[in-house]
Amino acid sequence: MNSPNQPDNSLLSFLDVATHADSREELLSDLVATCVSNIRCDSCDILYREAGDGLVLRASTAFPELNNRLKLGKGIGLSGQVLLTGEPVFISKDATKQPNYTQYPGFDENYFESLVILPLLGNSHQAFGILLLRRTAVWRLSPAERRRLTEISRVISGCLRAYNAAYQAGAQINRLGALSEVSKTIATSPYVEEILQLLVNLTAQQFNYRVCTVRLLDEHRGELVLRATQAQAKAYQRKRAIKLGESIAGRAIAENRPIIVRDVRIEEDYIGHDLAVEQGLRSMVCVPLMMQNKPVGVISCYTSEVRDFLPDEIKALETLAKTAAVSIEHAKLQVRTTLMQEMHHRVKNNLQQIASLLRLQMRHSNYKSLEEALNDCMGRILAIASVHDLLSREDLDHVGIRSIADTLVHHQKSTLMLPNRQIQYQVRGQDVILNMTQATQIALVLNELIQNAMEHGFKQTQSGEIHINVEEHDDEVSVWVSNSGDCLPEDFDAAAASNLGLKIVDNLARSLGGKFKMSNVLGWTVAEVKFPKVTGE
Repeated sequence: MNSPNQPDNSLLSFLDVATHADSREELLSDLVATCVSNIRCDSCDILYREAGDGLVLRASTAFPELNNRLKLGKGIGLSGQVLLTGEPVFISKDATKQPNYTQYPGFDENYFESLVILPLLGNSHQAFGILLLRRTAVWRLSPAERRRLTEISRVISGCLRAYNAAYQAGAQINRLGALSEVSKTIATSPYVEEILQLLVNLTAQQFNYRVCTVRLLDEHRGELVLRATQAQAKAYQRKRAIKLGESIAGRAIAENRPIIVRDVRIEEDYIGHDLAVEQGLRSMVCVPLMMQNKPVGVISCYTSEVRDFLPDEIKALETLAKTAAVSIEHAKLQVRTTLMQEMHHRVKNNLQQIASLLRLQMRHSNYKSLEEALNDCMGRILAIASVHDLLSREDLDHVGIRSIADTLVHHQKSTLMLPNRQIQYQVRGQDVILNMTQATQIALVLNELIQNAMEHGFKQTQSGEIHINVEEHDDEVSVWVSNSGDCLPEDFDAAAASNLGLKIVDNLARSLGGKFKMSNVLGWTVAEVKFPKVTGE
């Protein structure tokens, strides 16, 4: 035993642990191991206070697999009582038979006989956690031994407080520098995609996150669409859009506040547990991107270990999110301004395209009436107009093929449906995004193929279906318009057909750098256009 003037070597060993730990998780693990060796107990746990005064297991020599996973509600068991009262509990025998004793769910602790639970006190003398010691044998503690254990808990509390203070001070300096660096860089870019990619790359790098993603809000569909991530895995880059009401990210936008998930692998509301395990993701914070209380999207940051997000870290991310939201909206306005300047050029081109179509119709004298010719002309003009209408609602200067098809089907059903015909429409497949030029050409293609299927596919057949399917593979887009009506003649050749609409489709397919063909497939008439997707305007 040490004399009154000699330091307690066991206490010094705890201080030594604190000075050599490289991370909070390592510090906690070393502290519980040091307790077992110095106090000669059989196991040691450290549990931290959580929001709502519950407890979460942070380090354990007996059940390390439960670290950051096992949680106890407010006031549950002897540990919960010690957290709330701040008073230690010493039980020398029959610990598991105590009225307030609660076992860890799913684990048999009956082989432990004695128990010591000590509060870990913060600067305000409020417990921020508890130290739990167990022995398999009876453990009769003298007053002096109880005082020594209490002193050890105070030293451990001091070690953890000191580490947290040092970590926060250093992290705050680093985060301020990181915040300045990221904000300065994204503010200099005029392009949305570049802003988003810079945002995720620099945030992950400067804040030392495993993965960082940005989802932007598609208000029309009520979805958050993944627009940028620095994760290299293809599976992560292809994560689907998520509905606002089904996701944690959606909750962050709805409540207009950061949402923290301590461990995404066990969080029930998190979408994608398997991918989280595959990518080594643990803790997550979702911060909404807001512009004057209008939601723009959400930035989600993931760590590779279970840890807390400190208040100054959250504030730095909130500031960054506001800067990013302003930069994104500013870039969108710049693009829209440029589009307005370009619009007269596009309208001029489209008017020239309409004039060309009219000249084709004038040379094509097979119309039975002026009304029939005008109807064809009106359909083609409306097809071009539908793209401009979608442009005003969709994302900047890009339009989805399915959106075009849905619009054209609605128009055909309401204005051009043949009398006494029962025709059902289905639009299926991917909503492949095209630039303005390709979108206009595909709108004309779909208009001709849908109208052709309706007028020529159901001359004899009174009812049936028209399907529009869209697929994209390796930057090649395929569009099929199929009908279950009258079959094509056996000697049918689309290239030699006199039908003006099919000639227009063939010419447009060529201008897209693709091919057009029509054939009978399993009793259906199938018109197919394949072309390479162009990513730029």
